[in-house]
Parts: sequence; C-alpha cells; structure tokens
Amino acid sequence: MPTPPPVKSSPRRKPVRISPQKRARANAIFDTLGALHDAPKTELEFVNPYTLLVAVVLSAQATDAGVNRATRALFATVQTPAQMLALGLDGLKSHIRTIGLYNAKAANVIALSALLLERHGGEVPADRAALEALPGVGRKTASVVLNEAFGHATCAVDTHVFRVAHRTGLSTAKTPDGVEDDLLRLIPPRWARPAHHLLILHGRYLCKARTPECWRCPIVAPCAFADKRLSPR
Repeated sequence: MPTPPPVKSSPRRKPVRISPQKRARANAIFDTLGALHDAPKTELEFVNPYTLLVAVVLSAQATDAGVNRATRALFATVQTPAQMLALGLDGLKSHIRTIGLYNAKAANVIALSALLLERHGGEVPADRAALEALPGVGRKTASVVLNEAFGHATCAVDTHVFRVAHRTGLSTAKTPDGVEDDLLRLIPPRWARPAHHLLILHGRYLCKARTPECWRCPIVAPCAFADKRLSPR
C-alpha cells in the first residue's frame, strides 16, 4: 500500500465545527461508494493476522500487486513468527528482492517476529500501542492490521486516501494524521469500518493522481474538486 510523502510531524489540529453541508457531502460520498462495493477489503493477500502484518510492512512505498507476487511463495510455508525466524534474514530476502527497500524491510520483519514471540506469545496484538512498538510498524500499518484482522473502525491514510479526501473536500489537512482526524469525524457510523477501503479503491481505480476519471465518477456531484474532467481526452 503506497504511503503519502514524508512530512514533518506536527501537533494534532484543534477540531473545527463541521458544517451541515460538509456532513451531507460526507454522507453522500460514503453512501454512494458503499453501495458500489460489497464488503470491500485490502487487496493484499494474507493467511492470518501475522502474514497480514508482514504484508503491510512490506507494502510501504510499494504496490499491493507487487507485494502479493513476492509473498505468495513465502506465505505458502511461513505463516508464524517462529517460521519466519527459522527462515532467517537471508531466506526472507530471497523471497522479497523484487520489493523496494527490501533489505530494511526484511530486517524489520525479522525483528518484529522476534518481539512477537518475546512479548506476545507469537500472536499479533489487537492493540495500537503494542503494534506501533514493533519495528517497521507506524500508525498506518497498525490501522490496517486493526481494521482488517480485528474489525476495528480505523482509517488508514495512504496516498490514495490522502488525495481523495482533499479532492472531495472532506479534508484540507496537510498531514496524514490531520486527514485521519478529519475523516474520523466525518465518516458515517454505518461506514466506520470499510470507509478507508472505499476511499482507497476510489483513488486507485477512478480518482487517479494524474488523470482523475471524473466523467465516469459516481460521486462527481458532491465532490468539491475544482478541476473536474467531465469528458475523457
């Protein structure tokens, strides 16, 4: 899953009042996208919470498709932290060489696997603080695991969510954390769990970075994007 460009950390913004118009826009956007996608989920392939965690760590600055190609053979035999440690650093690298930054990612996966055994009995914790204490696991990775593996109503902000939130007018925040704060206040409770998947799918296949396909967008009416392309070139 791609991540937004790195930004300087800053304190969380003070929440501002949400206007009825903005609340109505959010309802229209999520109701429309939700009606189009039945039970949306991550496109990363995984077997259990541990392999999901590994896949998400590997997906930083990489595509889900590229990670899936690399992990299919890996996850056929490695599905627990103990099995990962038995495979070893070099063995893991041999599986994920096609993924960007694979040396650093492999080191993080080995280190987090050791800590899962040491601190959590080999299980992935369903707790944000415990997840973020693992090597290579930041807020976005923890949010994805909590949402997908444990059903928590989190909103992981990747580059697609960041872009769609800005274009639609759901957020003007300059950081992923700020966008997350805005979205969590706007997402209707009925869409709390699948919301970030809905935004990811929309950004990946329609609201693309270079050429948003507004002419066939189902949320073109409530979208606040100023440069809508209402016909294909």
